[in-house]
Amino acid sequence: MHHKNYKIKKIQAKDTYAVRHPVLRGGKPITSCVYNGDNLKTTIHLGLFLGEKLVGICSFFEIANPNILESSQYQLRGMAVLKVFQKKGLGVTLLKYGEDFLKNKGINIIWCNARKTALKFYKNNNYQIIGEPFKIEGIGLHYIIYKML
Repeated sequence: MHHKNYKIKKIQAKDTYAVRHPVLRGGKPITSCVYNGDNLKTTIHLGLFLGEKLVGICSFFEIANPNILESSQYQLRGMAVLKVFQKKGLGVTLLKYGEDFLKNKGINIIWCNARKTALKFYKNNNYQIIGEPFKIEGIGLHYIIYKML
């Protein structure tokens, strides 16, 4: 389902908290929404807006995964769409936008630590698992996944 009135644009790290907090850090302090590297010049934060309302976010960090040999890679973190807007194709739209944005910058690989609950979403978008699942304390089981752009 595509909304004609959505737009995607770069946002500041602090703007992501409005979506990061309820979707990814529910019940935890707002300070848990601050990620290392959020304010680096190389970090890219994207927001998906329906009208003036921010409903989806994702952040890309210039961090290499030691298990991936390719040199030009970015880590996807904090991918989230507000609950009431999920399952409408907005996450896919936002992810594809981010992938194209990075590809145009000459980046070849996107990787992330995906929650078990998000695996199907990423597999449907051609991400592959590497290595064994691992636990992130207080959040749950994760998998390292990646995609060649």
